Amino acid sequence: MALISTVDVSRLFGSVYAVDRVSVELNEGEGVGLIGPNGAGKTTLLSLLAGSLKPTQGKIMMEGVDVTMLPVFARVTAGIARAAQIPQTFNRLTVRENVLLPAYFGARLSQHDAGIWVDEVLEMTDLLRRAGQQAASLGLLDRKRLELAKAVASKPRVLLLDEVAAGLTEPEIASIKEVVKRLQPGRVIVWVEHIPFALQGVCSRLLVMDKGAKLLDGPFDEVWASDVLQSTYMGM
Repeated sequence: MALISTVDVSRLFGSVYAVDRVSVELNEGEGVGLIGPNGAGKTTLLSLLAGSLKPTQGKIMMEGVDVTMLPVFARVTAGIARAAQIPQTFNRLTVRENVLLPAYFGARLSQHDAGIWVDEVLEMTDLLRRAGQQAASLGLLDRKRLELAKAVASKPRVLLLDEVAAGLTEPEIASIKEVVKRLQPGRVIVWVEHIPFALQGVCSRLLVMDKGAKLLDGPFDEVWASDVLQSTYMGM
């Protein structure tokens, strides 16, 4: 049984299908890259999985349980978390305090257990040395790390990454990739990204969308070499 799946999911905005009858199964331990041209429906699909949008039709299932109508906070406690392109941090709080909040209210850990878990998360995301700093003082790379730390602090089994490499230099992207690799065991990661370099070596599977529909889905190297992908995504 898939950890999380969509069944003929569609989302209409007016008369336009942003997502058009997409069915996909995502399994524990997978790294899935989600790519496509602008307007393909990638972020909309991520929002449907996260619960910030509801589908016009279709279902979202988590280990056989229908979670289609669960709101965002209930998705988080069910084990689904999202890291945004623009870090959503509490700037007046310290790095540690930012990560404690989802540990308390997402993972619902006790004060003692949350403290232990947050230290582990800060170490995994290379932020332990920044634990006492205000979030407002961080540079872009560390704010991206903090966004990842906040997401994983809720102990998700499904981790959704929405262009978390955007705005970073190539060495910084390499650093973020290493963090994502550490976060992958025991969960499925779905990573929407416009920078293919970010996905290589992290995602073993590539899902390509175009005009709201699933165009390709398969092993990363096989899909990346596809003539259909080169035509649709690369314009070649």
